[in-house]
Amino acid sequence: MAQQRLIPKFGSKVSLKDYDPDYTHGIDKEHGRAEAEKLEAKLAGLQEKLYAQSTQSLLVVLQAMDAGGKDGTIKKVFENVNPQGVYVTSFKAPTPEDLGHDFLWRIHPHAPRDGFIGIFNRSHYEDVLIVRVNELIPAKAVEKRYDDINNFERLLADSGTRILKFYLHISKDEQKQRFQERLDRPEKWWKFAVGDLATRKKWDDYMEAYETVLTRCNTDYAPWYIVPANHKWYRDLVVTRAIVETLEDMKVDYPKPKEDLSGIKIPD
Repeated sequence: MAQQRLIPKFGSKVSLKDYDPDYTHGIDKEHGRAEAEKLEAKLAGLQEKLYAQSTQSLLVVLQAMDAGGKDGTIKKVFENVNPQGVYVTSFKAPTPEDLGHDFLWRIHPHAPRDGFIGIFNRSHYEDVLIVRVNELIPAKAVEKRYDDINNFERLLADSGTRILKFYLHISKDEQKQRFQERLDRPEKWWKFAVGDLATRKKWDDYMEAYETVLTRCNTDYAPWYIVPANHKWYRDLVVTRAIVETLEDMKVDYPKPKEDLSGIKIPD
């Protein structure tokens, strides 16, 4: 089986038809889950070191079509980390106040501070996805935003934030199945919105918009991972592994004490 790239070649045009959402790199579910459990334990230790060191941060961006698995990824990948050092921001429709500023105004305050992992459940990319597909602003204005996003992410990177962006790639058939599962389970009805069906009708338009994002905003300082996400266990494995490898590359570690503690005795 030919290996499928996770990060597209920088500067190359992305066609999502070249990426199989069912791909699992020849790994079976049992072995994939076993490896993911080991990585999740390692992630917990690395996150604690990041929090203790408090000199750099990590931003994890999750984008997907509806039912693509953003919530499930967060729940599974980060289930063992210390919640004091991780926070999630879910970006909904912009408020009138948001719309009165530049499109990145509402995003920047949620960038993670030193020592933290920040997770964006949807993100600034909605402003070149849903905005583009629904023609909420002129096409020329959308076109300018790709460079704005790259410059914004460069600023974060230059300020000590590592950035990982994951597009959870599911097929249209898989989305239909997941929608049906939600309809079949009353306890999941809260996750289903009739408006999701209108978005589904524009699937091809969204795929085109995503291809532009993955082409124009894939950089060495803020790479995009195209994660095969039809199989949830493989999705979680890919995301966890990427985060662990990045934290290891950041060389996070416990800080040395400011004073010599070797002779300290605790009084009775």
